[in-house]
Amino acid sequence: MPSTTHEALVLLFRNRPELAPELLRDALNVKVPAYTEARVESSDLTELQPTEYRADLVVLLVDGEPVLGIIVEVQLQKDERKRFTWPVYATNLRARLECPTCVLVVTPSEVVADWARVPIETGPGGRFEPLVVGPNAVPIIRDVETAKRDPELAVLSAMAHAGDAPELAAAIATAAVVAARSLDVERALLYSDLVRFSLAGAAQRAFEELMATGNYEYQSEFHRKADAHGKASAVVAFLDARGIPLTDEEKKRILGCTDLAVVDRWVRKAATVTSADELFAA
Repeated sequence: MPSTTHEALVLLFRNRPELAPELLRDALNVKVPAYTEARVESSDLTELQPTEYRADLVVLLVDGEPVLGIIVEVQLQKDERKRFTWPVYATNLRARLECPTCVLVVTPSEVVADWARVPIETGPGGRFEPLVVGPNAVPIIRDVETAKRDPELAVLSAMAHAGDAPELAAAIATAAVVAARSLDVERALLYSDLVRFSLAGAAQRAFEELMATGNYEYQSEFHRKADAHGKASAVVAFLDARGIPLTDEEKKRILGCTDLAVVDRWVRKAATVTSADELFAA
């Protein structure tokens, strides 16, 4: 079963498909064809074979018609089976789209990156080479304004360089977390957690010290909204556990409230009300 880290990294590319061609171009110096749109495509790469082949994510570059299919594979550890399936992914997608394809392997481990870069011998005269982005290839983003222009890349940078010198890792992590605050609350919380959980030891302590300073508005509007969102989610979960039905609109009203005073009142009332109308009553 995919790990939380694996799924979170895949989500970065799903939330911003342009991240895949950016890494090809800027991290690996691959010539990417001109395109007007980057979109997530079906990752089911099964054709007529009885075995199911499903990639982590497929990003399709389009310029009126498909110009490049990028198969994004997040790899946290070595897996010899992938040396057989990656060529299949590329071949099946190429046949389906009738355009060039490639496999982009993204890993937070340089050891895994070295393993993944080894060309795959597919048979006499045949060779397949994945394109691999390891930690050393991910750009260092420590400037907040740069991070705000591409929050997903900033988060990937923080995760990739979490093992660098503590001061550098903390600066990269801080830029990513601050940049994430400009996003919707759910995505901002996820990205902040990803960054925080990737740090350890001295880097984590340095990061917390940076975030605690006034320079980064630790008690910012984002944290207020995040607190309200967390409490609102608890209200919905508690009412559900008590068997009190909520319509979709009522759930949206609760989860969309950013007024802490109102949410706190709902938290107190959630234990005794018998309907949503009672909850919302002044």
